[in-house]
Amino acid sequence: MDEQDWIVPAAPVVVGAGIAGVSCARELADRGIPVRVRERARIPGGRMASRTLRGRKVDLGASYLTAQDPEFRKQVDDWVQRGLARPWTDRFAVRTPTGWESSAGGPWRYGTPGGLRSLVEDLAAGLPVDTRTEVTDVGPGPTVDGEPARAVVLAMPDPQACDLLADELVEEVAAVRDREFRPALSLAAGWPERSWRDLDGAFVADDPVLTWVADDGRRRGDGASVLVAHASDAFSAPHLGRPQEALEAVLDAVLRVMEIDVRPEWTYLHRWSLASPAEPHDEPYHLGDALVGLCGDGWGAPRVETAWASGRALGRELAERLS
Repeated sequence: MDEQDWIVPAAPVVVGAGIAGVSCARELADRGIPVRVRERARIPGGRMASRTLRGRKVDLGASYLTAQDPEFRKQVDDWVQRGLARPWTDRFAVRTPTGWESSAGGPWRYGTPGGLRSLVEDLAAGLPVDTRTEVTDVGPGPTVDGEPARAVVLAMPDPQACDLLADELVEEVAAVRDREFRPALSLAAGWPERSWRDLDGAFVADDPVLTWVADDGRRRGDGASVLVAHASDAFSAPHLGRPQEALEAVLDAVLRVMEIDVRPEWTYLHRWSLASPAEPHDEPYHLGDALVGLCGDGWGAPRVETAWASGRALGRELAERLS
């Protein structure tokens, strides 16, 4: 037997430990394929980020999750049974320039007692996740920063994937080049007690600043007097360089829209440069002959379950090819 027959092939590498990347890695691992996950942040989660503010987790990115996909519904049911997720509401209010409207019933939205990031951490349990690990180049072979990999998955917004892909990966670069993602500013604010109307969340229509406000205490189920508001991409874009300069304008919009007379005790503003895809892909993921895959919430409607399903489906096909 030749010496090369004893060489163990490099493991697949998943770059990005949001829910799409972790879902993909979980599928590979469950099918018996060793995998490594690399994440440049200090913890997994991606845009399902939860930040501890005044001793309490606050969801600043994704606001909730739905479970219309049958396979994802099984996953959500498991989270609910184990106390990691909770049914939140099936309807939101709508705030228009002329007043309040009650929205029609929709799918159940789920929140999380420990923050949405806790669901990503649960999926990642037992997976080798290398945090604070920056990837700068993915090339043919495939390679990650010059090191061979059995396959590579980029689970991230298209502009970030495009920055990492070598020009020689023509098919993959073409899939993500010039794909726009919209920015958003996210404001969390806390009061000593509620002074706004009884609602779970509100879509804000035709407003120069806001698109969405959530009652984070009701979303999380702990009753905290905390609101989280998202600003529109049109308002957010000019402020990405100096987001803190927009804090007062976003707060004023929250007070105006929610009809609150009392200023909060504390505020926190977070910048999302790549919050959501402007025009999602028609396919659920990409995987070409180069064995470099692309997945995430940009590959379908921008929802948590879309990202989960995208990563899982890619992991399933990749596992079949590798095995």
